[in-house]
Amino acid sequence: MTFTTLAKTTLAKNRAAALTEVSLILAAIFWGLNYATTKYAAGFLPPMAIVALRFAGGALILFLVLRLFEPESRLKRGDVARMAALGCFGVGTAQTCFTFGVSMTTAANTGLIFASAPIWGLVLGFLLGLERPTAKGVLGVFLSIVGIGAVFYDGIGMEGASLTGDLLILAAAIGVGGYTVLSMPVLQRYSPLAVATYPALFAAPAVMLFASPFFVGLDWGSVDTGAWLAVAYSAVFATAFAFAAWQRGISRAGANRVLVYQYLITITGVTSGIVFFGESLGVNKVIGGLVILIGVYLARRQ
Repeated sequence: MTFTTLAKTTLAKNRAAALTEVSLILAAIFWGLNYATTKYAAGFLPPMAIVALRFAGGALILFLVLRLFEPESRLKRGDVARMAALGCFGVGTAQTCFTFGVSMTTAANTGLIFASAPIWGLVLGFLLGLERPTAKGVLGVFLSIVGIGAVFYDGIGMEGASLTGDLLILAAAIGVGGYTVLSMPVLQRYSPLAVATYPALFAAPAVMLFASPFFVGLDWGSVDTGAWLAVAYSAVFATAFAFAAWQRGISRAGANRVLVYQYLITITGVTSGIVFFGESLGVNKVIGGLVILIGVYLARRQ
C-alpha cells in the first residue's frame, strides 16, 4: 500500500467517524426535543394518533431511503420474527408508552426517567447471558433505581406530573433499552439503515390498527398548524433520521459508546421542558437525575 493510498484510507475513516459522531449528536438532540414537541401535539391529538402518524410517516421515509441507497437489501425469512418483535415491542409498544407518558407528566420527568434506558439494556443483557454482571454494573443499576425513585417522589403532587405518566415513561425506557440490546445480533447481518427500517415497517401497521378508533370523530379542524408541525418533526427527525443514525452508531462504535449520548438526550429533554413549558426542577428531582446518570455511567463503564 502506497503512502497516498494509506493517507486516503485514513482520511476516509476519519470522515466516516466524524459523520457518525455528528449524526449521533443530532439524533440525541432531536430525541431530546421530541419530549416537548410530543407533549405539545398531545394537547390537540390523542396520544395513540400521534404514535400512528409518527411511525406511518417515519417508516415510509426510512423505506424510501433504504430502497434508494440500498436497493439490494432484502429481509431474510429467518429474521422476520426477530425484526417483527423489535418493531412491535421495542418500537411500537415502547413509543406508545412514551407518548402517553409524556402527555401525562412533565418533559423534565420524561428526560430524567428515560435516561435509565441503558440500565435496562444492561439488565436484559445480564438475563440473556450477553453480559456478565460486575460490581460496577450492579452498583450502577442500584443507583439508577434509587434515582428513579427520587424523581417519582419529587413528582408526586407536582403540577403537570403524574405517577402513571412517570411509570409509562419507565416502561418506555425499559423497551428502548431492550431494543438496543436485541438489535445488535441483526446488525451483524444487516446494515444500520435496514435495522432501523424493518422494525419500523412492522410497527407502523400495528400502531395504525390500534389507533384507528381514535381517529373516528376526531375534530381535525381543531388541530392547529403547530401540532401538525410537531408530528412532522417527530416522524422525520425523531424517527426516520434518529433511528437510522442510532443504529449506524451502534454498528460503528458499539452500544456502550453510543449510550453515552443518552446524557445529551436527557439534558436537551429537561431543558426543553423548562424553556417551552416553564417547568421547574425540585431538589429531589435534580439529585435523582444526577444519581440516575451516575448509575448509567458506572454500569456502562464495566
